[in-house]
Amino acid sequence: MKKVAIIVCTLLLSAASAFAQAKGVDHQSEQIENNAGTDRAAGVNGTTTNTGTGRGFDFGRGRTPARTLLPNPYRFTARRDQIIQAIETVMRDRKLVLDDAASRPSDGIFVSQPYTFIKGMVVTESELSHYAGVPDSSGRGWTRGRYTLTVEVQPIDGMNANVTVNAKVEGRTNGASGAEWVTLQSTGTAEQEFLSALIEALTGGAPQQTTP
Repeated sequence: MKKVAIIVCTLLLSAASAFAQAKGVDHQSEQIENNAGTDRAAGVNGTTTNTGTGRGFDFGRGRTPARTLLPNPYRFTARRDQIIQAIETVMRDRKLVLDDAASRPSDGIFVSQPYTFIKGMVVTESELSHYAGVPDSSGRGWTRGRYTLTVEVQPIDGMNANVTVNAKVEGRTNGASGAEWVTLQSTGTAEQEFLSALIEALTGGAPQQTTP
């Protein structure tokens, strides 16, 4: 009986040891699997990488917002003589020569001579399209761009006046019939540039423009 008891005890101990070993292997396998999942979620330098969550690509971030166009005519709060003086100063600074035959400064009308802002076949079309709508130039090359500004002061009262700026934009082409100037539809860029400079001349600061 004693031998039988010893054999039974030995078998029980062996079974318990085998069960414990099997249990330990399971824990180790589970730990290895968990570690592998953690490794897959980790970056190259061990930094956890969040996949499938978060903002993703934020398209449009950092894009410069469109600027609101200045009103044209633009209302100024200043005496008429101050506005006229500022117009003359801005035209001179921007190298715009006054057309004496077409201008009537006493009536608040200023017309510039044509101002050539770009020359050269390689760069003209790109720059010209900034100031005007440029049609298909197939068969002809744009070689120059120019504009003529008309600025008119319309008094409202002793301390307020509207200033209107209009631009006639032209492009020169070299076609089969020779060189010719073609009148184009202004995009308003030349007008906006002049108004912005006039506001700065009268107020001492850049115009306040807000985004839409």
